Amino acid sequence: MNIHPMTTRSKNGISKRKAYSASVQLVASSQVEPHSFKAASTIPEWQSAMREEIDALHAQGTWDLVSLPPTKNLVGCKWVYRIKKHVDGSIARYKARLVAKGFNQEEGIDYNETFSPVVKPTIVHLILALAAQFNWSLRQLDVTNAFFAWYSS
Repeated sequence: MNIHPMTTRSKNGISKRKAYSASVQLVASSQVEPHSFKAASTIPEWQSAMREEIDALHAQGTWDLVSLPPTKNLVGCKWVYRIKKHVDGSIARYKARLVAKGFNQEEGIDYNETFSPVVKPTIVHLILALAAQFNWSLRQLDVTNAFFAWYSS
């Protein structure tokens, strides 16, 4: 029995029935961004996206398998899933990224400096201004995969 003095709806016998909509639309599982590897691994589109990411990481020589030194922390990873869409809302592609759980790292032990490969808006404006002034043609670049790491020995 709850003897706490706070008055709640439950204590007063007040309950709100859940309203279910009759117009619920079923969405194919491939049109939803999964929240776990277990969910994504059962869907062919996401399997293909994960294979592309792994192939790109291997092709770039992103990592080497080594034994863990006793003075270092193990940094895990997780999959992040995004559906990229065209302007009209149709699906352009499925994007799976394998990302490090960097919050487990300690500065000075696991890394000495960080770098974020992000283009600043000022640089974009500068390039667009130069392209307009010199009548350059512009093309879009979509970077599929980027990974930077610096280690000290």
